[in-house]
Amino acid sequence: MTDTRMVPVALVVWAVATVGLAWGWQFSWLLGFLAAGTALLVAFRSLRWRPQAVLVITLGALATCWIATVIHASATNPLRQDAERGTVVTLRVEVSERPKPLRTQGFGSRQGGADRVLVPAGDVMVLAQAGDWANLLPGQWLTVTGRAAPSRGGDLTVAVVQARGSPADVSPAPPWQKVAAALRNGLRRASEVLPDEQAGLVPGLVVGDTANLSPRVSDEFRVAGMTHLLAVSGANLAIVAGAALFAIRLLGLGPRIAGAGAGLAVIGFVILAGPEPSVLRAAMMGGLALLALVLGRERSLLPALAWSVVVLVPIDPALGLSAGFALSVLATGALVLVAPRWAAWLRDRGVPPGIAEAIAAPLAAHLVTAPVIAGLSGEVSVVAVIANLVAEPVVAPVTVIGVLATVVTPMNQWLGELLARLTSPEAWWLIHVARYTSSMPLASVRWPSGLLGTVLLAALLGVGWAVVRSRRLRVVAAVIAAGAVLVLMPARLTGSGWPPTGWAMVSCDVGQGDAHVVATSEPGRVVLIDTGPDLSSIVGCLHRLGVVSIPLVVLSHLHADHVGGLSSVLSDYPVGAVGVGPLHEPAWAWDQVRRLASAAGVKVVDIVAGQRIELPGMAMTVIAPQAVPSHLGPDAEGTPVNDASLVLRADTPAGRILLTGDIELEGQANLLASNEDLSADVLKVPHHGSRYSLPRFLERVHPRVALVSVGAGNPLGTPVHSFWTHCDGREQRSCAPMRMVTWPSSPAETVRSSPAAARSGSCADSVGRPAVSRAARRRRCRRTAAGPGTPAPWRPGSGLPPRR
Repeated sequence: MTDTRMVPVALVVWAVATVGLAWGWQFSWLLGFLAAGTALLVAFRSLRWRPQAVLVITLGALATCWIATVIHASATNPLRQDAERGTVVTLRVEVSERPKPLRTQGFGSRQGGADRVLVPAGDVMVLAQAGDWANLLPGQWLTVTGRAAPSRGGDLTVAVVQARGSPADVSPAPPWQKVAAALRNGLRRASEVLPDEQAGLVPGLVVGDTANLSPRVSDEFRVAGMTHLLAVSGANLAIVAGAALFAIRLLGLGPRIAGAGAGLAVIGFVILAGPEPSVLRAAMMGGLALLALVLGRERSLLPALAWSVVVLVPIDPALGLSAGFALSVLATGALVLVAPRWAAWLRDRGVPPGIAEAIAAPLAAHLVTAPVIAGLSGEVSVVAVIANLVAEPVVAPVTVIGVLATVVTPMNQWLGELLARLTSPEAWWLIHVARYTSSMPLASVRWPSGLLGTVLLAALLGVGWAVVRSRRLRVVAAVIAAGAVLVLMPARLTGSGWPPTGWAMVSCDVGQGDAHVVATSEPGRVVLIDTGPDLSSIVGCLHRLGVVSIPLVVLSHLHADHVGGLSSVLSDYPVGAVGVGPLHEPAWAWDQVRRLASAAGVKVVDIVAGQRIELPGMAMTVIAPQAVPSHLGPDAEGTPVNDASLVLRADTPAGRILLTGDIELEGQANLLASNEDLSADVLKVPHHGSRYSLPRFLERVHPRVALVSVGAGNPLGTPVHSFWTHCDGREQRSCAPMRMVTWPSSPAETVRSSPAAARSGSCADSVGRPAVSRAARRRRCRRTAAGPGTPAPWRPGSGLPPRR
């Protein structure tokens, strides 16, 4: 029988810390007194619950006193007043955890990456540039000078200090931390023999080191519900302890020696991974479980979990509102209480042992933690159970081999690299499981965030559990499900779906950036103009469009929000060539484009004004820039690079499309001064609809549809209102009636042609899911053929322009 005496104590201790952090130390005292009074009443009235009540009165009271005192000391810390005033402070602090890299998405000339770090230092959080701060280790003392700011609340952090310069007066790190850092660095070095994505993933799987993890892999793991594999938790410690137990028992030694050896392995792994909250919880849980094993009480896992909460929360009351701690405890509780029963139920129905546990464990952990994850992320992963079930068999091997590589590499680099190579198949499998499941339709669904989302999903799961347990409710649910299938499936099968039939152009939702897909008459073959700012959004868009190959990727200019997704495109699709304009700035982006293209075996070609690109069903003419140097020097920044954007005029069955990159005032003025025919049915509005736009340019283009690509809540305030409202003025009657579409959150915008339009020579368009739109009168679309002097067309695959 499971021992539950410590469970009420754990719940009281956890609740006291939670209410104290959320509402103040006074509520910790209040809840502690209420819990003690209730327990005292129960002790007098019930013999059955008297042991639990006595434990609540004694341990709960002690924990309440300590937790309330700690929260009160944090709330009255004088540094909080300095933070409220924004005072510049100089502090002597001790690093408590490894610095956490903060990834930023590139934009414009600024390259994305982890250029800043967050350094936990006791009750202070230091925000600093990477540099010297990124190499600090727990246990080091240092002096920091910077401006103090208030913390976000919900924990014991009294201030966030925005550091100025490098840390001063840095003390040596403890010897064990130096050894752990050397081991982690050794694992990174050994992993460098693997492909880039695998090299960043293996340290994350083994010791939770995600500094070099690809943002794309990180996003795919999140959507697939596999992020827990990248954080050190009870699973890692269980694998390490299990491997140590197995090895010691193979030597014929008894359970007590085996338990002691596994305990030493757990202690070493905790030092290696770092004192993170999930690691501490897992270490406490694992240590108590090993103690139960040594003492011959193998069924004491639930009391061990309860004791871990009772011990850890008073040590660090901030765990009361730690999402990671909550998820870890809930997942472990599911594995202890729920998974064994479900596994037994499956075995009773003929599922072989081992397979039953492999199904029950991830299913139980996912369902129990799903409400908390939904409240935190605002989405529910539909594929998480399948993804974790398929990924589970390789997690233990990659962890054990990775730990061995970590230990061996400082002594023998060759052997460490050999062991790292053995992790390649497992890492490859995990990456592709996450990639495939995250790209499934409805892999994740949006859900209300916060407490409301948590309660809603918990209630829904409760209803589902009641339905499963009740035969009558199962019949009702089956009838409802069958009716829904009969009603919805025919519409789903006969509907147009996505993409619409006959689409000519799709403007992908890549956030604050640009990525536009122009179709050819050959299904699955497209031209891609720009790739957006990140690695995930563009490939998701191309996948949903059913893209098979890309004869040409055109980069309008080399800003981060236009070239950031190139790596994913080159790795996932056969690409004929990457076309760039005459300006090769900023230098970091030009180097990156050449390196990525070279690694993929793809040519980089020059695209210049006057060239004509022809593919079946589509022709594209380059009309700008006319004269731009290849380099602007070290001070090349936004506007000159934007004005050097390639401007393309695409003739499609849906009409003429003008793709303008990010040209600003000078670039637009140059086009207006030229003799080029700028008229178009669809305009990709320059520079995300910023204020650097000429109303005369819009009048000259005279579009029926104008597309603006922006990110939701972007700090630039685009699209600006003034650019669109100028057509409403009485003095500007020459403006074309048009439909303006922006989409900060919808999947894509589409321009498509209809068979009738193609036959009549007119054009028709449809815009998918606009967030904002203005409809006006339509005018007949003009389709201008190439006149005399049109440059000879360039057809990808025959006669490529000069290689770079």
